[in-house]
Formats: sequence, structure tokens, C-alpha cells
Amino acid sequence: MRSYHPDLTPPWKKRQAVPEIPADRDLVVEEATTGFCGAVIRCEAGTVTLEDRFGKHRVFPLDPRGFLLDGQVVTLVRPSAAAPVRPTRTASGSVAVPGARARVARVGRIYVEGRHDAELVERVWGDDLRVEGVVVEYLSGIDDLPAIVAEFAPGPDARLGILVDHLVPGSKESRIAASVSSDHALIVGHPYIDVWEAVKPSSVGIGEWPRVPRGQDWKTGVCAALGWPPNTGAAWQRILGSVHSYKDLEPQLLGRVEELIDFVTAPEAAG
Repeated sequence: MRSYHPDLTPPWKKRQAVPEIPADRDLVVEEATTGFCGAVIRCEAGTVTLEDRFGKHRVFPLDPRGFLLDGQVVTLVRPSAAAPVRPTRTASGSVAVPGARARVARVGRIYVEGRHDAELVERVWGDDLRVEGVVVEYLSGIDDLPAIVAEFAPGPDARLGILVDHLVPGSKESRIAASVSSDHALIVGHPYIDVWEAVKPSSVGIGEWPRVPRGQDWKTGVCAALGWPPNTGAAWQRILGSVHSYKDLEPQLLGRVEELIDFVTAPEAAG
């Protein structure tokens, strides 16, 4: 008969079980040895790549007990190759339409002020716009707006919606917008100097958008204040990469874009 020997090891000396956590993308953990904290951006055989809030990447081995999650020691494991889950919502929060084909483009258009604005709209509302057949184009500058509206010649079956940066009372933008508005041309805007500011600071990983002295190039000033390299193109890609859905944008932009989509897709505006 086998004799029973109780485990007399004090509880504080016993090795606690360490949970295994799948290294899913965007999971934020801290590497236990170095203290490097970042989000998972890639997990390959034996390694995981983390990105910190400054955009710095570090590759670490998937060692047992090698990471902290909310202060608790965990072991990261490679995620299982599960079947892709079909999203039920688009990035804008609309109900997704699986397998929907892009509609033939309407005559009506939405114009935004610059390339960054167009890329941000595509990022969040792209699926919706293709289903509705709405094309988004961008101006090379607000001063070109009167000529573009005149050439487009908006009408009942060809509505024109325009999104303008820094549309505040008394500004140059507000005066130009007032001169071209009509029943078939809707000009709306957000209060931000640039569409960068319409992305929530928390999504970008900063406390707030810096205040840039008047007369200084705003984007260059933002990069300098945040300690980013003086490359506004790279800075924008960093900002755009932090936008995953409408939740990453300020309400002042969300409402205006939705208003424009509704305007150009109204039944009487069908092209």
C-alpha cells in the first residue's frame, strides 16, 4: 500500500501556475526583464514583436513567465489560426453587408480639403461609401473651391457635399463656404486647424494635441512639440495607423461626414 506524504511546502514558496495568454494583435504587455511596454503587432514562431507608444519596435522570445499583463506574470503563446470572423459592423459603426458589390458611382460627390482628409474618410467610411456609390475627391486648397463648384454645377440629381477644415465664424474658410453654398451644395466643416486634430489624442498615444504658435506651420510644430521626426508624411501615417474605427475620431468630425453622406445619398439626389 502506497503511503501518503502531505505537501508541507509553505504556500508562499509554492510555484504559482502562470496563465498562458494568446499574443493577439494589439494586446498590451510589459516584457518582464527589460520593462519594455507595448502592443503586440506580430507573433511568429518563438518570438513576439511589441510596439511602444512612441512607435519603437522590439522583438522578444516567447519565454515562459516572460511578460506582465496588468501586473500579473503571464506566458505569451502564439495565437491559434482560427477561422476569420466576419465583422458585423463597418469601421463607421454601420451594419456590414457581407459580399456587397460596390454600387455604380453616383453623379454626386463629396469633396474634402486635402489628401489626409480623404484618407481618413476612406479609413472609416470606405465600406459605406462603396455600398452607396459615393466618390470622395479632395481639393488642392480651399481657394479652389469656388471654381470647382462652378465647374461641377450641382443640381437636384447631382448634389455636392464639401468638408472644410477650420470652418469657424469669421475665418477665410467660412467666407468662401458661404459664397458657394446652395440647395444642392452643402459645405460643412470641423473646428480643427487640420484633420490631424480630429483624431482623438488617446488613440494616437498622446495626452493632447500641442498648441502651435500662430504663424508657425502647424504640422511641423506638432512634430517638434511631440518629439517626432520632422517628417509630416511619416507623422500622418503614424496617426492614420492609430485609427481603427469611428471611436478613434472626435464627434465634431463624425457628425459632419455623416451629414454629407446623407445629403448626397438622399432619394431626390440619386444619380
